[in-house]
Parts: sequence; structure tokens; C-alpha cells
Amino acid sequence: MRILIADDDDESRFAVQALLAERGHDVVAASNGNEAWQALQGADPPQMAILDWMMPEMDGVEVCRRLRAVPTLNPVYLILLTSRESKQHILEGLGAGANDFVTKPFDPQELQARVDVGVQIVQLQSELAQRLSELQDASARVSHLQGLLPVCSYCKSIRDDQDYWHRVEKHLCAHADVRFSHGICPDCWKKFIEPQLQEMGLPLPE
Repeated sequence: MRILIADDDDESRFAVQALLAERGHDVVAASNGNEAWQALQGADPPQMAILDWMMPEMDGVEVCRRLRAVPTLNPVYLILLTSRESKQHILEGLGAGANDFVTKPFDPQELQARVDVGVQIVQLQSELAQRLSELQDASARVSHLQGLLPVCSYCKSIRDDQDYWHRVEKHLCAHADVRFSHGICPDCWKKFIEPQLQEMGLPLPE
């Protein structure tokens, strides 16, 4: 997963980078809040960001607040790194849009566990977005089948919006996720096939 680590403390930033890289993540590094904000606005933004609370130019809480104020189809999972543990500061971070906290100096195993939880949540959000897109596509296809369809009284062809006539099968295949197999119903068998077999002197199937 593509993950941003933003921390002005070089030692802390390098430690997080090494931990994430060891887990196979694609790591983007920033040394201040403005760099972090720019990375999150790029064409291929990280899906998760680990932000130090106190950074020059823009702190981690402000980055969270700005990011949550921008509508996006792919929300970023945000973890704040902070030495602040008071209830007031936790509520402030959550109110700004952070998903989780890790206290500095951080325990590598704890950070790894919290990142793993974030990865699972991001993956679930991605799967839900994909399912929603599929449902929207299906709904759009169904909408094409609603309304009045001009049907030929003789051959049963259907007229489209461009005034072209198509067989029923072709029209439905173009506007719905269906496929056709052909057969003969019992009524048509008696009405058409049996007389033809009799005219040809062929025995009727039992």
C-alpha cells in the first residue's frame, strides 16, 4: 500500500520508513506539513498517512482538517503521531478527522499493528466502492429497459432511439447483462414443426 510518513524529526521519520518498507509498503516521505499536504493532493495520493502532530509550516491536525474538507472518492486513513495524551488533545485530533493515534516515542509493534488495521479498513472501503460502482452500472443498464419500447406487430423487432429495428435478443444483450440460447416452445412445436415433419413424411419424435 502507498503510505505517507510526515515528520520533521529525521530519526523518527527514518524509523517509520524502515518499518513500512520492511512490510512491503510503498513509502512517501515528507519533512513538514506543507510537503505532506502536497503529497496528498497529487495525482496518485497515498491511501494512508502517518502524520506527526507538531511539524513546521502546517501541523498534522491541520493536514487532517484540510484533507477531510476536500470531497474525495478515496478517503485517506490518517494516523497521528503525538506525545500528547490528554483527552482534550485526543478529541481535537479525532475532530479534525484522524482515524487513530500512536504515542511518541512509538513502539514499533504497536505502530505496525495500527497500520495493519488501517490497511484492512482501506481495503474494505475500496471493495465497497467497487461494489457500489458495479451496482450503479447495473442500475444504469436496467434503466435502459424501462419505458415504452416500440415493437413490430409482425416480426417482434424493437426500434431503438436511432430509429433502427433490432431483434429482441440483440436489443436485450445490448442493454442488459443477459445471453440467449434458442429452443422451441411446446405450442410452436405443435403449430409449426409437427406439420412440417408430416409434410415431409418424417416420423414425429416420441
